[in-house]
Amino acid sequence: MYDFDVLVLGSGPGGQKAAIAAAKLGRRVGVIERDNMIGGVCINTGTIPSKTLREAVLYLTGLSQREMYGQNYRVKEDITVADLAARTQHVIGREIDVIRNQLTRNRVSLLSGFGKFADPNTLTVTDSRGRESHASAAKVVIASGTRPARPSTVDFDERTIIDSDGIINLERVPRSMVVVGAGVIGIEYASMFAALGTKVTVVERRDRMLEFCDLEVIEALKYHLRDLAVTFRFGESVASVERYAEGAVAVLESGKKIAADTVMYSAGRQGTAPELELAAAGLSSDARGRLSVDEHFRTSVPHIYAVGDVIGFPALASTSMEQGRLAAHHACDEPARAMPALQPIGIYTIPEISFIGRTEDELTEAKVPFEVGMARYRELARGQIIGDSYGMLKLLVAPDDGRLLGVHIFGTGATELVHIGQAVMGCNGTVDYLVDAVFNYPTLAEAYKVAALDAMNKMRHLSRLQ
Repeated sequence: MYDFDVLVLGSGPGGQKAAIAAAKLGRRVGVIERDNMIGGVCINTGTIPSKTLREAVLYLTGLSQREMYGQNYRVKEDITVADLAARTQHVIGREIDVIRNQLTRNRVSLLSGFGKFADPNTLTVTDSRGRESHASAAKVVIASGTRPARPSTVDFDERTIIDSDGIINLERVPRSMVVVGAGVIGIEYASMFAALGTKVTVVERRDRMLEFCDLEVIEALKYHLRDLAVTFRFGESVASVERYAEGAVAVLESGKKIAADTVMYSAGRQGTAPELELAAAGLSSDARGRLSVDEHFRTSVPHIYAVGDVIGFPALASTSMEQGRLAAHHACDEPARAMPALQPIGIYTIPEISFIGRTEDELTEAKVPFEVGMARYRELARGQIIGDSYGMLKLLVAPDDGRLLGVHIFGTGATELVHIGQAVMGCNGTVDYLVDAVFNYPTLAEAYKVAALDAMNKMRHLSRLQ
């Protein structure tokens, strides 16, 4: 007999959903998590703090209202870290309460401490006082997540030289910042601090940022970030960082030197799987600390599953939740439909970006014909009301049958609006549906109809000529 039917390592989005799904299926479930990390990195240092910080920045700087009230408009003149932290800590506290409540009402046992394998079915749990206990289970779900990757050549001090987890512990809003890496996390934080008035320099070894996004959208984002005084150094790498009493100097391989109050490394993330004594369970991880799984999220040991960031791409909270649910169903021998291939991506820069489906570059490379339908927020009544004159929504449409091949949005509410396109694409809908649909007025959602009509008119013009 085992202590649990299903034992989950980690209470982040993937672990939490796996535990609750298994509990709903009538299984005895336990979750192993450290006292100060309920909700995992997502709630405590990652997704939720960063998105809450973004909301606080938008509100306190008055950035989204400047189109209406002038470029000097601010809700608060001197914004401090305390102002930003107050909102962040409030939301984190509420989210932790919600997760605790969900686990409790579903009768999921919470085992406080750090877990690692003693054998394939048993985990050793070490609490904050160093006391050890053991828990066994028929099935195990690893949802231990990731941590920021730290180059060994960099001397992090959590004040002057930090990683993305250290942002919420800054003592003050820096006057200048170097962001190393123009990935999603790096660009999100770069845009937030630029909005606060920090002079930001982004260093990226590649020739462009966010290569998986639509090029037109990225060009629009770069324009807005440059307008916030962000400097980009593409095709450059940081050779070393020199720390001084009043700040740091980033030395680039090209010989350039950039002085800043703070240097933030956003060099990807490292899986935590190696910390779990995997050998005791008959498992091993790759060089980035990640585990390999099959289509059911099983590892090479059939009764051990892995979900979330620890299995790599796409490493999103949204996909992790669904992976956790599907892994739990398979572990409990319950049928479940596979995760759809069509999934939205949301990037919480200022302004935000969201898309689903394929990009123009991908379609062109695959020699797939497409027509573009465009709607600009400045042409929508709602865009004028909220003061967003730069936002846009782009539809990529198959000219032969009108199917939507991609939806790309830049501007206010992008991460919410994308789900309309997701629903149409998921139901194999066509541009005709969007042309015929009646949207509330005035709304940003109306952009779908405008973009659909734009695409339809282009296709009709071509048809007439031929």
